[in-house]
Amino acid sequence: MADIKSNDLGPNNTDKKPKSKLPQVPKFNFYWIYGIIAVVFLVIQFMPHDVAVKTTWFAVKNDMLETQDVEKIIVINKERAEIYIKKESLKNDKFKDLKTRGLLGDEVGPHYYFEIGDVNQFSTDLNNEKTEYEKKNVGQVLNVPVEYVTQKNYFGDIVGWLLPFVLLIGVWMFIMRRMGGSGGGGGAQIFNIGKSKAQLFDKEAQVKTTFKDVAGLDEAKVEVMEIVDFLKNPKKYTTLGGKIPKGALLVGPPGTGKTLLAKAVAGEAGVPFFSLSGSDFVEMFVGVGASRVRDLFRQAKEKAPCIIFIDEIDAVGRARGRNMVQGGNDERENTLNQLLTEMDGFATDLGVIILAATNRPDVLDPALLRPGRFDRQISIDKPDLLGREEIFRVHLKPIKIGEDVDPKRLSTQTAGFAGAEIANVCNEAALIAARKNKDKVEMQDFQDAIDRVIGGLEKKNKIISADEKQIIAYHESGHAIVGWFLEGLDPLVKVSIVPRGVAALGYAQYLPKDQYLYTTDQMRNMMCMTLGGRVAEDIIFGRISTGAQNDLERITKMAYAMVTIYGMNPKVGNVSFYDPNNEYGFTKPYSDRTAEMIDIEVRNIIDECYVLTKKLLIEKREKLEELSQILLKREILFQHDLEEILGKRPFETKSEEAHFALNSNGTSHEIVDVKTEVTLEENSEITVDKPE
Repeated sequence: MADIKSNDLGPNNTDKKPKSKLPQVPKFNFYWIYGIIAVVFLVIQFMPHDVAVKTTWFAVKNDMLETQDVEKIIVINKERAEIYIKKESLKNDKFKDLKTRGLLGDEVGPHYYFEIGDVNQFSTDLNNEKTEYEKKNVGQVLNVPVEYVTQKNYFGDIVGWLLPFVLLIGVWMFIMRRMGGSGGGGGAQIFNIGKSKAQLFDKEAQVKTTFKDVAGLDEAKVEVMEIVDFLKNPKKYTTLGGKIPKGALLVGPPGTGKTLLAKAVAGEAGVPFFSLSGSDFVEMFVGVGASRVRDLFRQAKEKAPCIIFIDEIDAVGRARGRNMVQGGNDERENTLNQLLTEMDGFATDLGVIILAATNRPDVLDPALLRPGRFDRQISIDKPDLLGREEIFRVHLKPIKIGEDVDPKRLSTQTAGFAGAEIANVCNEAALIAARKNKDKVEMQDFQDAIDRVIGGLEKKNKIISADEKQIIAYHESGHAIVGWFLEGLDPLVKVSIVPRGVAALGYAQYLPKDQYLYTTDQMRNMMCMTLGGRVAEDIIFGRISTGAQNDLERITKMAYAMVTIYGMNPKVGNVSFYDPNNEYGFTKPYSDRTAEMIDIEVRNIIDECYVLTKKLLIEKREKLEELSQILLKREILFQHDLEEILGKRPFETKSEEAHFALNSNGTSHEIVDVKTEVTLEENSEITVDKPE
């Protein structure tokens, strides 16, 4: 297996196949025939069947009956009277505009029509007209035969009877097509509802992403590259008696590159790769999810050796029996049971490997995580300093950057950032440079992008009064001074009173160390630093504001964590009530007396930290005043500015000195970091204190 090199970060150079320039012929759809037939019937139904001209009884009586031009009158359904003109009379000039031939050349009629209203009244009027005619023309008889005909619209009756059924069938077919997915054509989707929705990537639909496009995940790449190597060279392992692992679960926070790593596996493996999401199994119909699982593994066995990748597997793999609602989870549990059976059912020599990704491994069913199903759990954490530098180098390749852009400096300013956040920083920097009509993206653009990602968009139009701005300046200065003079806290990078985001009127940015274990004193010092803004307002103005809401939320969580999770309180004792899997549900694993003790101890811890913070800020009041006034003038202060005002940090360690110290001029100095920590729980995130 080839070694992974951190500097091998170039994009995939696989030549793309030329696309065919032949015109795309639209696919024939059988529904077109149904549509044409429906249109023909509608045209036949609604097209005019005659060329009769609408008239009135008065015109018929005066212009047609008295001149004996009427051959006959036919009354249709006692509603409409149709007038037929004699052939010899059609030669007269008054009838020259009538149409006497149909489309096929046959003689047409009737020639006129009118609505009679009441049929009895029409018969009476016609008889009266005959009598009047005979009185005027003695010896002549007005002979106009009248026929009464009843016609039925059989087509209309049939359409009226069938239309509701056609609508019901059409709605049902539409729903089935939506449930069955977008693949396939025509009515076949009705019968494909139980088919797998997995997208197959093979030689024809090859994935272009490779391990060269994945940076900052060296340890995870080693794990998955072994799986890829097994698929390419199985005899290398089977000759020694080894068996291919059935599954590997990629676990990590959102945005760390789990799906990207799976794409790279698909691009490197050279074997069929089935990709789908856990939600693709979930369906409202009973049995559909289990059917899709069976169909997926049937296809995989036919394509073996192959890889199945299930993204967000917690959608279908959630632990059974939790928060059960009567009849509500049966379908999801049936789907999970079928998935468990299929993963533990096929032979190990078939070469079907399951890759899955989730950021919530705590909610997965224990049966899904046992060896034999997912033999390996690959942890994909947020990248460290070197990992962030590699990720920056990958995302900086397509960007036109200036000479002052240094990926190493950018990596130090983005501690705690995941790969997706780093990609967002690079994209935001390019957009900011384009907004300023620059030819290249400079370092200042990246710093603005980092500020935007951390604190939100700068609100230039937000009007803040002088009094509020002064409160914000003292608030942020209080954070800065307490964090500067207490031991074991993250070094301060920047203090700003420029409004950002939805409600952030100011913020202090710290640079977390690569530290994963915290002592009781460090936890208390962190709470003191968080209380620095509230205490500074109390000392300077003698009153407090609502700007410490975010600070109070954080110290409350930290205090309860010290007492109930980490066992850092002597009265409550060395106990932990941490419940990540929600095993206790809505019940508390302790008595009401213990709950009252916890509340009292939490308040005591916060009160002690408040007293210590107030004592420190009173001692450093001159520095607090000086820093606040300078912050009011400049609005943004960097670490170099703080060193000039407050002096060098008294408790600065080698780990802190190893980071890049940014100053207001944008320059930096670098010291090699040689510190190594044993990782138990990741807790390295950018800390932002913001009054709201």
